[in-house]
Amino acid sequence: MLIRSLSELAGSKFEVEWGNGTSVRLLTTVDNMGFTVCHTVVRAGSFSHLEYRSHLEACYCVSGTGQIEETSGAVHRIAPGVLYALDNHDRHCLRADPGSDLTLLSVFNPPLQGTERHSLDLVEASSY
Repeated sequence: MLIRSLSELAGSKFEVEWGNGTSVRLLTTVDNMGFTVCHTVVRAGSFSHLEYRSHLEACYCVSGTGQIEETSGAVHRIAPGVLYALDNHDRHCLRADPGSDLTLLSVFNPPLQGTERHSLDLVEASSY
């Protein structure tokens, strides 16, 4: 059995500044579970153009609000209790509303190494 806490990973290589927030990688490829679980914080008022070419991702909102925009232009509200899944390596724009951070429980398949970071200054969507 594996037991792990956010506080024990604080300051470790698995607490990653990903570009517009932080992501604590609670499970990674070295745990041999077949997926990664992250506690992801998206900074209030931030905008991130993202795409996961090598991973599928599902995010469950724990707190805060924001929106996710598909390449088609469809916009979906994110609020506590809402899950979105990028089941087709979807390119997307993630926005956290101003006023409070957006906190997500993120699951990746296949698992992350745990130290991946985004490059949000690119013209294209940041990917890993």
